[in-house]
Amino acid sequence: MDQSPRLTPAGDSAERLRELIEAARTIVPFTGAGISTECGIPDFRSPGGIWTKYQPIQFEDFLASQEMRDESWRRRLAMDEQFSTARPGRGHLALAALHRAGKAPAVITQNIDNLHQASGIPDTAVVELHGNTTYATCLGCGRRHELAWVRARFAAGGRSPECEECGGFIKTATISFGQAMPEGPMRRAEELTLSCDLFLAIGSSLVVWPAAGFPLMAKRNGARLVILNRDETELDDMADLVIHEDIGSVLSPFVAH
Repeated sequence: MDQSPRLTPAGDSAERLRELIEAARTIVPFTGAGISTECGIPDFRSPGGIWTKYQPIQFEDFLASQEMRDESWRRRLAMDEQFSTARPGRGHLALAALHRAGKAPAVITQNIDNLHQASGIPDTAVVELHGNTTYATCLGCGRRHELAWVRARFAAGGRSPECEECGGFIKTATISFGQAMPEGPMRRAEELTLSCDLFLAIGSSLVVWPAAGFPLMAKRNGARLVILNRDETELDDMADLVIHEDIGSVLSPFVAH
C-alpha cells in the first residue's frame, strides 16, 4: 500500500483528503463529539466539557436509586435547549452530501444528538453506537416516550416518571456508563467497517472502547484511514492522513459534493 505522508500542511492535507475521497469506492464516516461542537453541543472530555462539570451517572446507580434517576433527568432537561435548537453543521452536511452521492452508505456515530438525521441522512443509514438523547425509552418494555411528556411529568411530580404501560424506569435512549453496548448497531458497524476502502474518523478522541476499535479494524482490513480531529489521538501514527484543523472548515468544500 502506498505510504503517503500522515501529517501534512493545511493546504496539502485538504487536497489529499479530496483525492482519497474521490478515489474511494466505499467510505465509512465515523463521528464523535467534535463534529457537533460548532452546532452548540458541548463535548464530554475537553476542558469545560460535560464530564468536567458532572460526574457520570453509572447505569447500575440509575437502576438502584430514585435520587440518581431524578438527577439524570434534571441534567438532561437542563440541556434541552442546547439539543432541541441545534442544527446540523458543515461537517454533518458534508457527510450527508457524500451519502446522497452514493459514496457513504451509512455513518457510524458515537454522538447522541440526532444531527446526522437532521442533515438529511435517513435513520436507517445512521448507526448510533451510544444511542439517541432526543427521546426516551422504557427499560422494562421498550416503549418510546417523547421528552415533552417526560418534562411535563417531571415538573408535575418533581421526580422521574415511570412507564404508564409497565411501570418500568424511563431513561433517555442513550447508552450510559456500565450499560451494555447495543448488539445490532455494533454488528452493523463492524460490517460497514469491513466493507469500506476509506474510513473517516471525524471529531473523535478515539479513547472510548469498543467504539474506538473500528478505525483500527478498518486499517487492519486494508482500508485507508483518515483522522480529522482537533487534538491528537492514539491512532494518529496508524493513519494515512491526519488533519488537526477545524472540522467544519475542512469538510465544508464537500457540502455541495
